[in-house]
Amino acid sequence: MSLNRFATILILSFVFACISAAATNRPNILFILADDLGYGDVACYNPEAKAPTPHLDALARQGMRFTDAHSPSTVCTPTRYSLLTGRMAFRTGKGGVFTGVGGPCLIKPDRLTLGGMLEEQGYATAMFGKWHIGMTFYDQDGKPIHQGGMAGVKRIDYTRPATGAPIQRGFDQFYGTVSCPTTDWLYAYVDGDRIPVPPTGLLDKTYLPKHPYANDNRRGMIAPNFDLEKVDLVFLKKSQAFLRNHVRKHPDKPFFLFHSMQAVHLPSFPADPFKGKTQAGPHGDFIFEMDWIVGELMKTLDELDLADNTIVMFGSDNGPEVPTVIAMRRDHQHDGARPWRGVKRDQWEGGHRTPFIVRWPGKVKAGAVCDEPLSLTDVFATCAAIVGATLPNDAAEDSFNMLPVLLGTQGKQRVRPYLLQQTWTLKMSIRQGDWKLLDHKGSGGSNYERDGEWGLKQYAIADTDPDAPGQLYNLASDPGETINVYSKHPEIVTRLKALLEEAKTSGRTAPKRRIGGMGFTVPGSFVTNKTY
Repeated sequence: MSLNRFATILILSFVFACISAAATNRPNILFILADDLGYGDVACYNPEAKAPTPHLDALARQGMRFTDAHSPSTVCTPTRYSLLTGRMAFRTGKGGVFTGVGGPCLIKPDRLTLGGMLEEQGYATAMFGKWHIGMTFYDQDGKPIHQGGMAGVKRIDYTRPATGAPIQRGFDQFYGTVSCPTTDWLYAYVDGDRIPVPPTGLLDKTYLPKHPYANDNRRGMIAPNFDLEKVDLVFLKKSQAFLRNHVRKHPDKPFFLFHSMQAVHLPSFPADPFKGKTQAGPHGDFIFEMDWIVGELMKTLDELDLADNTIVMFGSDNGPEVPTVIAMRRDHQHDGARPWRGVKRDQWEGGHRTPFIVRWPGKVKAGAVCDEPLSLTDVFATCAAIVGATLPNDAAEDSFNMLPVLLGTQGKQRVRPYLLQQTWTLKMSIRQGDWKLLDHKGSGGSNYERDGEWGLKQYAIADTDPDAPGQLYNLASDPGETINVYSKHPEIVTRLKALLEEAKTSGRTAPKRRIGGMGFTVPGSFVTNKTY
């Protein structure tokens, strides 16, 4: 053997050994997404919260708590799309949310997803819980069903697989529901791309709890194995089983687990062990159950010796629901939106400023509190940076890498030049620094003219610039968004409107990426060769 060939073999052996070692050390990723959980619903964010959240409080003490984190949208479907694609959902042109089996999947087959990116990096990927980004089922003639509501559900041929399921969008495993688990027209579990136990009749609501938080489930078709009070416990068991099986079968392979909760979306149906456990009624009990589930997932990581090498991220898809906020304020003096104005569907902060916590032992400083503006779209680019993946320019167009923030190496400059939010009506807002422009009148989503016990008129605030076509607030001097200064600062309005228009027309807000350095990335490295 020649000396040159021997040297080449040694070098290649060293390189592959480094790559193998780095791959082995890559962190696992657990992302937990709560549903309709407001900023004020969690005790470590709101000292006046009436439902205890000891496990989330502990998670915050063990990691970093973001105080300026936001859902990309003020409702479910677009936020979930944005989280899993790193791209704002308004770019699809679809507003609102899916019901029943409306579909089709909002994520196109050729779009790189968070799960798909991690799968390419050698991760085992699994999702358990609420999908709500659209799926296509078929009727007996093989025709696709794109009808929301009961009409579409009645047409399903359950012998046929669905398309647009999570297992076709970057996840190796999926068990959960098509849309909102206990609200929509199809009360049945999807396993992979099929419903193994189909509905057999209409939901009988006479057996369900009766209280102010129990009025948001439609009378759809229900499967015999679907108990509306145990949905989140089913999701938990699936996630725990995945973790245990993964450790047993693939101990050297990293995983990405997306645990997508039903809690605390209405109706508030806590399972039996949690009923009456708080002094804040059924919804308080439901928040308590949600927190307990977080604790059980953390306990499972500890039992399997996974905690030290697992990044845990926790967030919510939007602010708290209207009837929940009204009843909780009235009956229990608990404000799920505190201290912000607005609720779910609203462009004001209460509609989209949400809890976000990251725990990464040995990397993220314990007990850190961070005021860096963050969007759930940023999870994509951040995870790519963590695993050393280079993203193409036609993926994660609205995602910014927050890894330097997590590691405490960012410095004084903000990662994001500005934040975008959208409502279900595709109304837009943009925030840069302390200035926030709502490019529309009103909340952009909810009806604040509705009077009565369940109307939002009781919380309406008069517009201080009623003739202006939009709203401008300074969150430093007016965090409650009570003083509209649109007409007083035309230069700021002009600048923000131009930025918003650029964000719409350019197709991206994240800077275009370039590949530098040595031209390759070692899997598991915590740098990305200046890709971002």
